[in-house]
Amino acid sequence: MIHARGLARTFKTRRGAVEAVRGVDIDVRAGELVGFLGPNGAGKTTTLRMLTTLLDPTAGTATVAGVDLLRDPTEVRRRIGYVAQGGGAGPDVPVGEELITHGRLYRMPLAQARERAAELFEQLDLAGLDKRPAKTLSGGQRRRLDVAMGLIHRPGLLFLDEPTTGLDPQSRSNLWQHIRALRAEHGVTVFLTTHYLDEADALCDRVLVIDNGTIVAAGSPDELKRKVSGDAVTVTVAGTAAGTVAGAVTGTVAGDGAAAIAAEVAGRLPGAHEVAVDGATVRLRVPHGDAALPALLRELDAAGVALSALSVQRPTLDDVFLTLTGRGLRDAEAAAPAGPRGGW
Repeated sequence: MIHARGLARTFKTRRGAVEAVRGVDIDVRAGELVGFLGPNGAGKTTTLRMLTTLLDPTAGTATVAGVDLLRDPTEVRRRIGYVAQGGGAGPDVPVGEELITHGRLYRMPLAQARERAAELFEQLDLAGLDKRPAKTLSGGQRRRLDVAMGLIHRPGLLFLDEPTTGLDPQSRSNLWQHIRALRAEHGVTVFLTTHYLDEADALCDRVLVIDNGTIVAAGSPDELKRKVSGDAVTVTVAGTAAGTVAGAVTGTVAGDGAAAIAAEVAGRLPGAHEVAVDGATVRLRVPHGDAALPALLRELDAAGVALSALSVQRPTLDDVFLTLTGRGLRDAEAAAPAGPRGGW
């Protein structure tokens, strides 16, 4: 659905040229739900605007929905749906009329536009609201109307720009269900940008992370978590161990002998790293925490170490982003300078 190579965009400013996007490669297969993450100023918005024909690339090539982006942008627009951050519905226009008019802009016959609008109102839980002005809808209803406007012409590829920004948790969860259904039930390929890492984790088959104008990571949320951080294992010992330490733990060891033995045992797990002792608690990271637990429990039992608690925590995408860029996404967003129209 999307195949881009070397896509780049340079802006001219009073202080000189700014390379907002520096030769990104993007591949999105039909039927995928792909998240595009990055702080303000990273090139996320500029890339999205290029892929949706709103901004001409300075360099590179791209095929979007089977059409060459540079040679036939008009046909690209016919084949994609685009839901912008701010929405596009007129506040005083009845939402049914708005949706039908949007279909007519795609040159749909009136009867077909009405039929499609009725179908989308049912699909997106907007039934019975067709005569109400958009300004009277709730935030979640308005956002679902925006999605309906992007889908009116049955595109195979839908771009969603920050689809749940400003929504309450219940409305966000409801919209997530509709986005999942677009792919699962209707075969729509979805490419979305978001500043909510939990949203990307919950929705996306794959995630692309852009920083400083280049793609710095790509993969499924689970792949990125395993690659960058590993699972966090926390062991809390109870009492004093009967066994002895076969080797020494690297660094300063705090706590009683049981914690020292637990740390030494845990440090021998395949791929174990960041082993640290804090009183009776041992913390470390391993590539696959669930798979490592049985061996760890056997070894600790053999060493005579009694436990009061044991837990495994999967890394979050915020951990991934912090490792890749040196800052959390929300921190990066707040600190980033504004580019054209609020971001590059």
